[in-house]
Amino acid sequence: MGVMYSSTRGDKNKVTASQAILRGLAADGGLFVPDSIPHLDKTLSELKELDYRDTAYEVMKLLLSDFTEEELRYCIDHAYDSKFDTPEMAPMTEAEGAFYLELYHGKTIAFKDMALSILPYLMTTAAKKNQIKNDIVILTATSGDTGKAALAGFANVPGTKIIVFYPKNGVSPIQEKQMVTQEGDNTCVIGIEGNFDDAQTGVKKIFTDPDFAKELDEKGFQFSSANSINIGRLVPQIVYYVYAYTRLLKEGRIAEGDEINVVVPTGNFGNILAAYYAGKMGLPIKTFICASNSNKVLYDFFKTGAYDRNRDFVLTSSPSMDILISSNLERLIYHIAGDDADKNADYMKKLTTEGKYEINDAMAAKLSNFYGGFATEDETAKAIADLFENTGYLIDTHTAVASSVYGKYVKDTGDKTVTVIASTASPYKFTRSVMAALGKNDEALDDFELADKLSEISGVEIPEAVTSIRNAAVRHDKVVAKDALADAVREFLF
Repeated sequence: MGVMYSSTRGDKNKVTASQAILRGLAADGGLFVPDSIPHLDKTLSELKELDYRDTAYEVMKLLLSDFTEEELRYCIDHAYDSKFDTPEMAPMTEAEGAFYLELYHGKTIAFKDMALSILPYLMTTAAKKNQIKNDIVILTATSGDTGKAALAGFANVPGTKIIVFYPKNGVSPIQEKQMVTQEGDNTCVIGIEGNFDDAQTGVKKIFTDPDFAKELDEKGFQFSSANSINIGRLVPQIVYYVYAYTRLLKEGRIAEGDEINVVVPTGNFGNILAAYYAGKMGLPIKTFICASNSNKVLYDFFKTGAYDRNRDFVLTSSPSMDILISSNLERLIYHIAGDDADKNADYMKKLTTEGKYEINDAMAAKLSNFYGGFATEDETAKAIADLFENTGYLIDTHTAVASSVYGKYVKDTGDKTVTVIASTASPYKFTRSVMAALGKNDEALDDFELADKLSEISGVEIPEAVTSIRNAAVRHDKVVAKDALADAVREFLF
């Protein structure tokens, strides 16, 4: 029958992968999780001979099991094409004893492209499979990167509309310009007077409003999500961890069966959860190193077992990680609770009502292969400067958080296991912060002029994703209060 999906919060109705992708969020507010996690059915030595597209098929066919081979290969071939600016799509660079997995060579120069390039194809294919007549309305909150990647993926896709909410003062100038210049008659970008958690909470509230769903249906629409709460976002992210391992294997850096460590700069927890699922599918991962910025709610969780969002929200130079409610952690909580939806639902209720919960000792024991660390703003800047000065390799602020935390991990543990660091964005997406880290910031220059200077200093060509928006017209300038999201959705759709 293949892998089926059910809610982390107790809804007993199991759905297929295509149905889970279409719905995005379960009716009870939970996230869809697989009823079993299948093991890779090819050896890692066999997988090392495959390119990225074929690796994607071998991984995704196992979890998206109601898609036919023809359907899945159609989605993969159309997603992973010339929109990526390197032949390998996810190349790795070795620097100071770690392997940086560059996940930013897609259309919007962030790791979200790896999944959001394929999600529109998965979703439209799923709609046909399930005889959906309504238009699919993608409703998404973004801390900076998901928004543009989703907009780029869904722009002008027939039968879809996309609405993106972002914190008006909580993203980088380049991130904002990428979003507000987005073309496509089916696209809508709205700033909110609040932070990412406010946007995410508002979107979830809309998703779980049955009256709104009925209203939409009557007008020929239904909601889905492009956030990593959607299993169609998460499954493609598993692929690049498998691919990274097999590249190391192919290059003779490791032998088959050798363990690796994975370091992931983490906000909403989806990217590192994908690595966790890769491990469950048979990838030999020793330690999942979860790197946080000054919003270190995840660091505190892994250290104490208590998740507590009752704290000040900090705006940092790594805005995509400025998150206090890490939605995808719910899937991990569900799994370490023994796939107990009732227990997970109790924790999530406490998070909503009290802003915190604490797991028990038995659950904490299942997190022994997770290591939490965080980097301050000064440590993040130092990681950029030191790596560039020592090696000439340039990284962005989010990757720098991971690099800094990895240094702390090695110092704490002495562990010399081969390590892959998820490099999640181009340094050109956060030009001012990167230039400041290098001691080269100039307040008189705008972010595009700074990009020119950064290119001169680094010798790294400015990506087309930046040059193309330099003089692009702003098409989306709406800003609303954090409690006005539903009205904004109605205004766009109706």
